[in-house]
Formats: sequence, structure tokens, C-alpha cells
Amino acid sequence: MTGAFRQRVSIGAGLGLLAVLAAGPASAHLGTGLPGGFLSGFRHPFSGFDHLLAMVSVGLWGAFLGRPLIIALPVIFPTVMAMGAVLGMAHTPMPPVEIGIAVSVLMLGVLIAAAAKAPIWFACLIVGVFAVFHGYAHGAELPSAADPIGFAVGFVLATGLLHVAGIGIGALNARPAGVIATRTLGGLVAMAGAWFLYLAVHR
Repeated sequence: MTGAFRQRVSIGAGLGLLAVLAAGPASAHLGTGLPGGFLSGFRHPFSGFDHLLAMVSVGLWGAFLGRPLIIALPVIFPTVMAMGAVLGMAHTPMPPVEIGIAVSVLMLGVLIAAAAKAPIWFACLIVGVFAVFHGYAHGAELPSAADPIGFAVGFVLATGLLHVAGIGIGALNARPAGVIATRTLGGLVAMAGAWFLYLAVHR
């Protein structure tokens, strides 16, 4: 298997994962009352475009940064997100969650667009902080789920798949033109994050 073929397979796999489920409304976070267990949890990250963009961006940025962060970031995000979900279940006071999620999309997009080569500690810290907000939003749904454990397993698994999708798309970085493409994607993600932030602030 040639390197070029592996790159095409990785990119195709990444894009294919993004089409696993149809995305729902752009904001399906707090108070949507999703019923059920595993399937509802699995669908939840796909039901909010801001969640989806942030999670794919974590994988894409990790691919851009290379080892060890290509592995560390997709592990840190769902791990800390699960902790944030506990805060959401307990309704622990937090800064505005929707604003935090929007900022995460904006900043991840900027980091990718700028091809930012962050130190390991900074990359882990910023991804961990963003994960708290996303986890809180998911955790707020858990009490209304018929099967809270199944719901939690579902959204963590979906998050992992979105990270893998981002890593697959990150295979574009193997070529100079691909780097331009991924940085352009980062710019588009940042623009989407700015729009989400505008909506969150003006609610």
C-alpha cells in the first residue's frame, strides 16, 4: 500500500465518518430533553453543529501537531468531557456554557488556521478546558435520559469517532496543498465559531 493510497484512505475515512448520522438543529444542548439511552447519547454530538465542529477540530489539530498530541488530545477531550458531564448532572454553577462552547469552536479554528504549534502542556490544557463546557452540556441531558449510563457511553463513543474523523482529514497535511486546505478549513471553523458566539451573546 503506497503512502498516497494510505492518505486517500485516511481522508476518505475521515469524511465518511462525518456522514454517519444526519446533523440536527444547530443548537441541541441544554434542556432538549432527549429520551433513551445509548442511541440518544451517540446522536447528541451530531445534533449540534458546534459540538461536531469542535470535536472534529480537536482531531484535526492533533494531526497537525503530530506525536504525542495526535494521540493525547483525542484521549484528553473525552476523558475531561466525562468529568464535565458530572458537573452538568449536578447543575454545578458554571460560566455561560453556550458561550464556552462557541469560544472553543472559534479558538480551535484559529489554532488550525494559524498552524499553531503549541507546547504540549498548553495544547492539553486548552483542549481540557474546552472539554469541560462540552461535557457540561451533555451532562445536563443525562438526568432526563432513560438510561444515563448508556447515554454517557454513547456520547463518549461518538466524540471519539469525531476525533478520528478529524485525524483522518488531517492526512491532508502530508502535502503542501493539503496544509493550505486544512488551514482554510480552520478559518471556516473559526468563522462558524464567531457566529455561534454572536448568537450565544445575543440570546
